Amino acid sequence: MIGGIEMTLNDVQPGSTVKIEGLENSSIKSRLMSMGLIKGTTVKVLRSAPMGDPMAISVRSYNLALRVADAKNIMVSVL
Repeated sequence: MIGGIEMTLNDVQPGSTVKIEGLENSSIKSRLMSMGLIKGTTVKVLRSAPMGDPMAISVRSYNLALRVADAKNIMVSVL
């Protein structure tokens, strides 16, 4: 939470580093968790595609392309 406002991963600007605060229940929650997107993990937003979808993030020791619809299910806080 930033100043009382909840933020999702799709709201983060490229170049920013954030910490995952939680995942909303969705059909791909377990898949996201198996890719290392779990509470407390630090994620860096690398860039977005020209039309904004998908976005590239750096998580743990690899880069991941993530659909914006899926990024909306990941709650984060800025570091």
